[in-house]
Amino acid sequence: MKYSHLVFPMFACAFILSPTFGHAEPGGCLKGAMAGGVAGHFVGSGHAKGGAAAGCAAGMVRRHNARKAAAAQEEHTAQPSSPDADTGSSSSPHETTSPPR
Repeated sequence: MKYSHLVFPMFACAFILSPTFGHAEPGGCLKGAMAGGVAGHFVGSGHAKGGAAAGCAAGMVRRHNARKAAAAQEEHTAQPSSPDADTGSSSSPHETTSPPR
């Protein structure tokens, strides 16, 4: 078989990348570094390392902002909109709770 020398690297890559398939988060150092390294490679000779460093930094900033927004959204949904919402009572001054006499 001609491609038998590629079997081990393919399984190694699948094993290394398998934890990233569990959940998806935007950005990140490794994702940004890969994209920046490829972009730097196509820009010109010797720019791949600089592109990877810049991509890593940009990915970290993007993930930080996404986590911050998710925490703010979670905090917003966890708080009730008004204190009377869970008791079922109305705050209208014209409604009475006891029957008229």
